[in-house]
Amino acid sequence: MSSSVAVCIIHGIGRQPADFAEGMMQALMERCQPLCGDGLVMETVHWAPVTQAAEDTLWRRLQQGGPLNYSAIRRFLIDFLADAAAYQIAPGDRQTYDAVHAVFASTLRRLAQRAGPTAPLIVIAHSLGSIIASNYLYDLQVAPARDLIAPSVRAQMADTPLERGETLCSLFTLGSPIAFWSLRFSDFGMPISVPSPRLSQHYHFLPGEWVNIYDRDDVLAFPLRTLNSAYATAVSADCEIDSGGLLERWNPLSHLAYWRDDEVIERIAARLIATWRYLNPGAGGITSAV
Repeated sequence: MSSSVAVCIIHGIGRQPADFAEGMMQALMERCQPLCGDGLVMETVHWAPVTQAAEDTLWRRLQQGGPLNYSAIRRFLIDFLADAAAYQIAPGDRQTYDAVHAVFASTLRRLAQRAGPTAPLIVIAHSLGSIIASNYLYDLQVAPARDLIAPSVRAQMADTPLERGETLCSLFTLGSPIAFWSLRFSDFGMPISVPSPRLSQHYHFLPGEWVNIYDRDDVLAFPLRTLNSAYATAVSADCEIDSGGLLERWNPLSHLAYWRDDEVIERIAARLIATWRYLNPGAGGITSAV
């Protein structure tokens, strides 16, 4: 029986349906299944419901103040920008932050149950989801020296290496605004470690990488390796692509098109296959970095 790779996919800002990653997952399986069979286990972090109810209530209350010009644009901005505002920790209030992280924790628990408690973890994160993934994985990496995981989040966790973030081997950030968030910290902050510092306790020499994929026309996305020396070390590559089709690749709509972009799919699929082959050398795999 072959070993499995755990794949966690997290969405970004805006109204997101529960099947937001269905197209990407299907495309990845089409490329990987001939080699990996059923050795990829995918789960999504669908955190949108955490903020959507409050945003709907906010919009109803704002409308009670009288007519507003550009109401469609205003509603769009609430759906998109309010997610980022709501996720921030406020003095004495981290309810939304912890609720979003609880969804992340429950997703990793499902992955541990389906793929195995020590399965290598690959995270694919879009837009604000890259901030959430970075924050949550950072909180895991600094524990227990600094206990940043709330009790409500720990309630969603079992005590497995995967759920503790120890088996994180690769991270793909798509259209990431991490550069914006870095302004909160001195010299633009410290990135998470990819692979996890504890990965070698479970797998020796497992290939991994942090690939940051962005489109120069996507006004929310930036390269990361130039932020500081720590990011230059942590991020394996900043990959510039033309995201989307003819209507998107030349303008800011490219931010919404990473999910179905062939170049994105091919880059991620190559890493999934390499990781699976490392785990299953008897099935034509390899045991050295690629």
